[in-house]
Amino acid sequence: MTVHDVRAVRTHEVKRMFEKRPEHAIDQLDSKSLARRLVVFTPTGPVIDQLFVRASLEIDGMTGLDVVRRVASRNPDSLWAITRRDKHDVARPSAEGFVAFLMLNDAGLSRLVDGTLDTQAPDPDLLAAQNEKPAGIYVWALHARGTLAAGISLVFEKLSTPKYAGVDLYARAVTPDGHRFLEAIGFKPGALVSGIVASHLHVFRRVFAPPRKRAPIYDSYQRNLPRTEVSVTVARTIEDFMRVVTIRSAVYVGEQECPFDEEFDGNDFSATHLIGYIGDEPAACLRIRYFADFAKVERLAVRREFRKTRLSFQISKAAIELCRTKGYSRIYAHAQKRLLNFFERLGFRPLPGRREFSFSDFDYVEIVLDTTPHPQAIAFGADPYLLIRPEGRWHEPGILERSAVRPITRPSVNRRTPASLKRAAINPGAIQRGTGLSTQPSQL
Repeated sequence: MTVHDVRAVRTHEVKRMFEKRPEHAIDQLDSKSLARRLVVFTPTGPVIDQLFVRASLEIDGMTGLDVVRRVASRNPDSLWAITRRDKHDVARPSAEGFVAFLMLNDAGLSRLVDGTLDTQAPDPDLLAAQNEKPAGIYVWALHARGTLAAGISLVFEKLSTPKYAGVDLYARAVTPDGHRFLEAIGFKPGALVSGIVASHLHVFRRVFAPPRKRAPIYDSYQRNLPRTEVSVTVARTIEDFMRVVTIRSAVYVGEQECPFDEEFDGNDFSATHLIGYIGDEPAACLRIRYFADFAKVERLAVRREFRKTRLSFQISKAAIELCRTKGYSRIYAHAQKRLLNFFERLGFRPLPGRREFSFSDFDYVEIVLDTTPHPQAIAFGADPYLLIRPEGRWHEPGILERSAVRPITRPSVNRRTPASLKRAAINPGAIQRGTGLSTQPSQL
């Protein structure tokens, strides 16, 4: 069976979360925010009984309580309870909603696909035990009314552990509302398993990605992050630079009415640019220029709608770390007087004995941060392959490094040149005098 409370499908909160970005569904929701008001946990026997009684009154087609207990005993990860955090009491646990799964082994998945799996009373021999990696995960039942529906994403997050990572999810919609709900949270109609098409199922494909090696703060962005995740990367392409131009145009030219020629001052192509992201949305940028014994950070811009996030601190800390990795111990900047407190929280201090100055209609103060180079700062004598890696990505092999596996062929040097052309290159008149070739147009 796949059963669900229709009121969970129609709840305003679920619609609001999913309708605009259906492609960022159960694996892209802001679980940190949801966890502040909801709790999911593995229910015990009395809680399972409580959930079953409540759900049976509201959902048609529920299986028997003894079957639910048997499935949960086979694999406790099959049943997750949802409750509001302000009602959660570890000493006296109770639940208001739940999500139930069938953790199918290879035989169970085959039976699901060919339509012969008895979901009302599944055979335990078709279910994976808790210590086994399942071949497929079937969404067996869902009961989460109102705001509890947001807890569905917390439950699915429990299936992101290595044991369950990469295992596809399957569900069967029995009502039009069910179809809409499943597709809203990222399920696709029609499943293909081992060459067999199961048109009666919806599938949520999950590709296993090995945990990424922890990247430096200045290279923390990767595509498809949760939509509130804060990250930073170095601008490396023309498209990246266009993102920088767009952000600075909105902030400095649009909001602060800075003349275009003053904002884009001729220094952009001699600098490193950082881009700050909220999820996949470019939301901030910052420029770094390098001098003999100091680096200068400048042009920090954050889009208006993202200024209540911590992105301004994150991208500034990323710039400091990037400079330290390049071996700099002194970082210089110009701070608008009204923003001096922000930079002081990052460790900057006004440069003593220097006068205030102004440009582009704002007053500025010179500030400096004295720090120490990174312990693994890039220095003369470093591995030559490290020095040809992409900017800010010195922590992982680059494309030129990977090219070293090819044999040395020196194609442009070793390409053989016809002897007559070699002679012609030495004596340009040789072709006309010594080859018998006419310089007149051919007559066909």
